[in-house]
Amino acid sequence: MDYRQVETWMRELQTHISDGLSETSGDGQWRNDEWKRPEGGGGLTLVMENRLVIEKAAVNFSAVSGESLPAAASAARPALGGRSFRATGVSVIVHPRNPYAPTSHFNVRFFCAEKPGAAPVWWFGGGFDLTPYYGFDEDCVYWHQTARDACKRFGDDVYPRFKRWCDEYFFIKHRNEARGIGGLFFDDYDAGGNFARAFAFAKSIGEHYPKAYLPIVEKRMHTPWGQRERNFQLYRRGRYVEFNLVYDRGTLFGLQSRGRTESILASMPPCAQWRYDYQAEPGTPEARLAEYFLKPRNWTGG
Repeated sequence: MDYRQVETWMRELQTHISDGLSETSGDGQWRNDEWKRPEGGGGLTLVMENRLVIEKAAVNFSAVSGESLPAAASAARPALGGRSFRATGVSVIVHPRNPYAPTSHFNVRFFCAEKPGAAPVWWFGGGFDLTPYYGFDEDCVYWHQTARDACKRFGDDVYPRFKRWCDEYFFIKHRNEARGIGGLFFDDYDAGGNFARAFAFAKSIGEHYPKAYLPIVEKRMHTPWGQRERNFQLYRRGRYVEFNLVYDRGTLFGLQSRGRTESILASMPPCAQWRYDYQAEPGTPEARLAEYFLKPRNWTGG
């Protein structure tokens, strides 16, 4: 297990993803916000706001440490409570301005829990998911085919397992609806104790995220839209906020570990709406989102 090797790769991944977003959108420079955490560690937050293509995006790198694991990180491993920890990761959220261009989320993280006289316990987590406001079958198929490609060399069961986990995780229980069309989600992953294999899998997920997302943004970012589409986008963004504040493990871990609030909540969209008892008109693209696209399905046909 080589924590420094992982941290170095995370820094490189942040640069790779942010450069790709800049090139695709043509929206220019990021605001660089380097920060320190009093309890240990720090990070670099890259933020882009109010641009022509990207209304808001954040690409965050962090490498933090502490004397005890927060509850959000040790919930699945209660025996690790009280251990010191080191954690590093990259998280990405992109909210395009155009309602026909979907929001996307990505993160990859590495935890190492330690105590004197015992072997370190480590694991990777992460994944990526897509939240369209107006669905396109070809985008959904391409997104999931790329997710499947990211998992292919690690076993035939990996994509179906982590795709199903994503469908289950990104589900807004109090609304009884999915947040988006899913993708991949994994946590507590150590490839049976094989660090090299687990790290290679995390790298593959990181490398495939921009391959999956940027072509979709490029295809949709100049589609004509009006106030109707904007209103629906803002309504659906409200659902995104609800999930992040109520269920998201990354948000909970960041707040519980006294992380930097500005960076943790950089994933929030700049504008959102909550409309009382909204019902989409039958037969419209807005109704089709809920009736068709937000239902878990096999997009790859395999």
